Amino acid sequence: MNKDLPKVALELWRADALVLFDWLQDVDLNAVPVSHPAQKQALMDLLTRLEETDAAEATHDEIDAAKAEVSQDMGW
Repeated sequence: MNKDLPKVALELWRADALVLFDWLQDVDLNAVPVSHPAQKQALMDLLTRLEETDAAEATHDEIDAAKAEVSQDMGW
């Protein structure tokens, strides 16, 4: 990706970042329904950025705890 393109700062709860990182590592992006190839690339870009955080060093226990925390208050 071009380093000169405009950027957006996005703040996530660590638990959300761990859940997303874990999912993006395991998901088959060829099976994820997309309406444009850029959507798949954006998911890969997100994984790349998450790999640059401490999410990449999370243990299985931390990921399990994050999943429990994120799903705790799901009202749907």
